[in-house]
Amino acid sequence: MHALRAIPGACSLADLDTAGTPGFVGSKSDALRLLQARGKHLHTLQEKLYANAVSGNGRSVLLVLQGMDAAGKGGIIRHVLGMVNPEGIDHAPFGVPSSEERLHHFLWRVHKALPRLGHIGVFDRSHYEDVLVARVRKLVPEAVWQGRYHEINEFERQLAGQGMVIVKVAMFISLQEQKQRLLQRLRDPHKNWKYSPRDVDDRLQWPHYRDAYQALLDRTSTEVAPWYVIPCDHKWYSRIAVAELLIAALETMDLTWPPAQYDLQKEITRLQRS
Repeated sequence: MHALRAIPGACSLADLDTAGTPGFVGSKSDALRLLQARGKHLHTLQEKLYANAVSGNGRSVLLVLQGMDAAGKGGIIRHVLGMVNPEGIDHAPFGVPSSEERLHHFLWRVHKALPRLGHIGVFDRSHYEDVLVARVRKLVPEAVWQGRYHEINEFERQLAGQGMVIVKVAMFISLQEQKQRLLQRLRDPHKNWKYSPRDVDDRLQWPHYRDAYQALLDRTSTEVAPWYVIPCDHKWYSRIAVAELLIAALETMDLTWPPAQYDLQKEITRLQRS
């Protein structure tokens, strides 16, 4: 997944091929077969993560999905996280801050949504809205959103120091592909609810959003919490890419099945006699 990692100063969104498939050679059917196979491994790793927490040796993983409207964040949650035990997933969607949330520091609601030990937490949008939307729509003064980059880096450094593994995924599609997906939402009564008039407003602001995303990648892709840039014109590619990122993150934790905290043979004998 090195090909996807955002290196500050070396990753140019202006040059990104959103239809590309970095690191993957094959067809859509190849990717779907691979996702199914890798899903079994992901499921096992997630079970180990959960089992260790139950045994008192808990850590967690945080997956941050940040991207344009219709980039496929929901599909990642359904098709990638859907391959593991739902009891081990903590899902937190971040929409427009509530009236209560606006009374607090911008990271207040994020602290409340962090994954429990033994869980994979999924942020559908995230604290990065506060250096993206807040910047482009001028919701706060520039001095405020400029200071948030450092605050976010420090926040994530503390999480990593506590044993949390952070996987940050920035998802990008072409404006043409986004238009087609948004039109599908408008033409399908079952998907009208997924559409917002703000989607078009944001499309018209895309040059400004691209600048905001570029600054985000340059200023908050760190050693402890790097960004990975995912081309998302092909949903099948983005899903296998995120699955591989999660697998790699879990593998760095060297997870093993926790040993029994009781006399195993004694319990086998007791159970057989019961």
